[in-house]
Amino acid sequence: MKKAVKFGGSSLADAAQFQKCADIIKADPARLYVVPSAPGKRHGNDIKVTDMLFHCFALQKKDPEQAIEYFARIKERYDEIIRELGLNFSLEEEYQTIEAQIREGLSEEYLVSRGEYLSAKVLSCLLEYPFVDAASCIQFDDRGNYDEHDSMIAFQAFREEGCFVLPGFYGAGPEGEIRTFSRGGSDISGAVVAKAMEVDVYENWTDVSGFLAADPRIVPNPQPIEEITYSELRELSYMGASVFHEEAIYPARSAGIPINIRNTNRPQDAGSGICPDDKATENHAYITGIAGKKNFMSLSFEKDIGGDKLAFGRKVLQVFEEAHVMVDHVPSSIGTMTVVVDANEMSGKEESILRRIRHDIDPYHITVERGLAFIAVVGFRMKGGVGVTAGLLAALAEEGISVKMVIQGIREISLIIGIDEENFEKAIKRLYQFRQEVL
Repeated sequence: MKKAVKFGGSSLADAAQFQKCADIIKADPARLYVVPSAPGKRHGNDIKVTDMLFHCFALQKKDPEQAIEYFARIKERYDEIIRELGLNFSLEEEYQTIEAQIREGLSEEYLVSRGEYLSAKVLSCLLEYPFVDAASCIQFDDRGNYDEHDSMIAFQAFREEGCFVLPGFYGAGPEGEIRTFSRGGSDISGAVVAKAMEVDVYENWTDVSGFLAADPRIVPNPQPIEEITYSELRELSYMGASVFHEEAIYPARSAGIPINIRNTNRPQDAGSGICPDDKATENHAYITGIAGKKNFMSLSFEKDIGGDKLAFGRKVLQVFEEAHVMVDHVPSSIGTMTVVVDANEMSGKEESILRRIRHDIDPYHITVERGLAFIAVVGFRMKGGVGVTAGLLAALAEEGISVKMVIQGIREISLIIGIDEENFEKAIKRLYQFRQEVL
């Protein structure tokens, strides 16, 4: 058994958290490949190290010496961690290199990546694991996109390593320059390491004991999700559930590696398991989770399409595409096409889009409806279930909630229900109650 483990910023906020991570790693000999983030907030009014580095870069553009003065605050964060851990270790050489780069002029990506780099140096010393610089194996192409092919080749040099600590969030471009993933990208780094080192499990340690079946801001104490498939995760993420960095799913999914979301502060909790669709177990909930978003609008176009039936849908969608408006859903019927979009995306574009549709398509009726919310009820086991949709809609009817739209894909793992925004919270609560009734 081999595991890759990634620790988020909250897991490494101070010396006590670093020690918790070390204890977790040492508690399981399978935890061989470690990917740390930069230290997060120690308390509510604190600043994440990555945010401090972004601010440091902004200062550097105006006055490098002022940036170096500010960098002293970041140095003190790490020095305090080292002192409190009782390590006979210094980052002074690394500090000097960073300060020299600040004086000479450096890229933003280089500077903000140093949070993970310094964290990995400290954790490597604490664990007595080898340090591997992410720039030596995680590769980006000349457009700044992650290059999986070259990365997998580069990792071959480290396949014989029994264990290592590799900083998250960054890698290197074709010329060796530091490139970074988007914020939260250490999740991606962990998944890349998991695939490259052919591990059995990818553990992602954070400050929550896995995913919850509904938003706790709406549903009091929702039940944790014990197991979720990759497909279910994507559905819930798309509908607004803050569950996992979406790009981090792909490397592990493509290799069939299960992911386990764990709580650094409660390592005894099992957390949530993310598994391939064909590896779902008998413990899988009938309805896995419920998530939704507000602020949608729908635009319906009615036309006697006649001989234009082949081009009608394409022409409508082309108008939205050329206006750079993402279309979320397209429920349709003969002669009527409805387009559901995020209202924010239509800001400043609605009039021109409707004008062009009238000119290019000439529908005899257009209906625009605002203030819509969409809720996804997601469950791998709903597929083929008789009466599930009827039960969900009946539950909403009991609450006096009118359903505006129902959308279900051919895979039947999610049912998307459109309602008025004013009923959003009430609908989420009732649908969650229905989930508990059918467990």
